[in-house]
Parts: sequence; structure tokens; C-alpha cells
Amino acid sequence: MSISSRFAVGIHILTLIESNKEGVTSSEFLASSVNTNPAVIRKLMGMLKKAGLIEVHPGIAGAKLAKELSDITMFDVYKAVNVVKEKELFSIHENPNPDCPVGRNIQNTIEQLFTAAQFAMEKVLRNVTLEDVVKDIATNENIC
Repeated sequence: MSISSRFAVGIHILTLIESNKEGVTSSEFLASSVNTNPAVIRKLMGMLKKAGLIEVHPGIAGAKLAKELSDITMFDVYKAVNVVKEKELFSIHENPNPDCPVGRNIQNTIEQLFTAAQFAMEKVLRNVTLEDVVKDIATNENIC
């Protein structure tokens, strides 16, 4: 199991909106870069708009960031696209055998580990901004 690709696509959308701020960033344009259907992009853009990360106007092609690059963290994107609910990044199998000492205790034991791991990952995401992503891409290649 992996984190939904909505997270990566959300970052892709925001980065391309910033990189193409002089042009019209339509869902078709974004979809061509992501290599997906424009309907998928529109759905994600709705989520990003609801989270206050982008501005879009019905009937008008294009989108723009609603915040400064340095004010949008990867955690903001992660939360905006509903990648996972709090304390639910990892799934724990249900109904282990209560007559087995491992089965009786495994859930409480690994739940603490999984919660700590999710917290650590989210801490990292809080410390990386969209500005960091845009700068990294700009140093590697000219934007399309």
C-alpha cells in the first residue's frame, strides 16, 4: 500500500501553476504535464481551492496560487488532497486471535510505532515548502 498519488499530483499542479504564472494554467495544460485526464486535475484543483492554496474562477481558464510559495508547505498539500486521515497512514489488521499472546498485544504495540512514524513524516512535510520544490526543479532544468 502507498500514499495516494493525489499528493504527488497536487504538488505537481501547484509547482506548474507557479512556473507558468505568465501563461494560462488550464486543467488541460496541467493534465498534459501530469499525463492524466483534465477531470482528475479539476477534482484536485477543487480540493486545493477548498484548502485555500489556489484561486480558480468558474468559466475562466487558469489558476493562480492563493499564498506565497514560502507559505505553502508539503503538509498543506498532503492535508488538502485528503491523502490520509490523522493516525491512519498505516492500516492494522483487524481481529487478531485474542487467545494468542502476539495476537492479543500486536495492535497496541504497533499502533504506537505507526503513529510515531506518521508524526515524523508529517513533521518533515511541514518543513518543506513549495518554494523549495520550485527552486529544486529550476536548478535541474528549464520548466516546460
